[in-house]
Amino acid sequence: MKKNRISYMLLLVGLMIVSLVSCQKKEVPPTATVAKEEVKEVVENEKSGAYQDGIYFASEDSFASNGWKYVVSLTVENGKIVSANWDGVNVSAGPSKKAVDKAGKYNMKKFGGAQAEWSEQAAKAEQYLIDVQDPSVVKYSDEDGHTDDIAGVSIHVVEFFELAQKALDNGPVGKGMYQDGTYFMADSKFASSGWKSYVSLTVINGNIVGANWSAINRMGQDKKLYDAAGKYNMVKFGGAQAEWSEQATKAEQYLISIQDPSKVEYSDDEGHTDAISGVSIHINDFISLADAALKAGPVSIGPYKDGGYYATKDDFQNGWKEYVSLFVKNGNIVDAYWSALNEAGDDKKAFDMEGNYNMVKFGGAQAEWYEQAALAEQHLIKTQDVSAISYKDDEGHTDDIAGVSIHVNSFYQLVETALNNGVVTIE
Repeated sequence: MKKNRISYMLLLVGLMIVSLVSCQKKEVPPTATVAKEEVKEVVENEKSGAYQDGIYFASEDSFASNGWKYVVSLTVENGKIVSANWDGVNVSAGPSKKAVDKAGKYNMKKFGGAQAEWSEQAAKAEQYLIDVQDPSVVKYSDEDGHTDDIAGVSIHVVEFFELAQKALDNGPVGKGMYQDGTYFMADSKFASSGWKSYVSLTVINGNIVGANWSAINRMGQDKKLYDAAGKYNMVKFGGAQAEWSEQATKAEQYLISIQDPSKVEYSDDEGHTDAISGVSIHINDFISLADAALKAGPVSIGPYKDGGYYATKDDFQNGWKEYVSLFVKNGNIVDAYWSALNEAGDDKKAFDMEGNYNMVKFGGAQAEWYEQAALAEQHLIKTQDVSAISYKDDEGHTDDIAGVSIHVNSFYQLVETALNNGVVTIE
């Protein structure tokens, strides 16, 4: 009996030991828990700090059918993406897509019924990337690149995240030498060909990312559009290897590739170069205007729609029928031409400059007509407002423009008519 009791006690002790060991195996020691959390934290830190510090940039290779090409720049500090900029460059250069949108000229809500403007939605996509730190995380809801991952974003975002990944894969590139913004410069007068050259540039992340070289004539027509409409015909009538607009585009791309107008080398005094394959036209006016634009600094965006404008009087007065042409770029009136035609087809300004009008000699004027007309044009370009003029009499004279004694009311009336007519179309 005693022996059985001892055996029973030994059995109980054995069961208690087995139970204790079993319980210890089920519990995770505190030290193991700490080690697991530390490993998790290290992995997360390595993932979020995986990038090399610096500025990253990437651009789409070509323009879409809507005339825009997207670009993305990223800033990485301490291994993390701390800022992202998703923007667009227009085929005509000028203001970036964000700048156009913030100036109230894109109007995705007004004309497209969007829940928010493009720049506002782009900002949310940028913030999402900063939060997740990985462009590959985003999931798309359709083949167009829309996503349900970002609240308040209905635009397609695939271009942004693909360019962000491309930029990170390329590695840091730094920032360019120029101030971000829109640049513009035009010749001061028309060439003997009847065209006045101009250059528009877009700078993002300090680099020239968009360039447009074209010209305007006295009818307010743009040379590139004129050429595209088959009206310049440099190949057909001049035996050129390519049309003017095609060669101009190659010159633009060359400037974007070298980033510095001073690096261009010419093969002759006429401004030709051997540095650009497929370009036989002289490019010196393009390069000099680009250089002048960059030195002048960025310009602001104005209220008008870009393009050429034109208006003419219905009848001849004193043998002349007045007309006005305007050119608007970056929303600003950058060129104004006020003149007239007689029944023989002579242009009043050219006629006057050749010494055939003689308002000083025969009328005792303080300056020739073409000189005073130029002052009136400059006043309009300076004020950018057709209503910013006051008259001192019913004949349309003004004291607002120094050196101008001719009546200018017809000029301003034609300017207002031209703007109301809208942008000139080339058919």
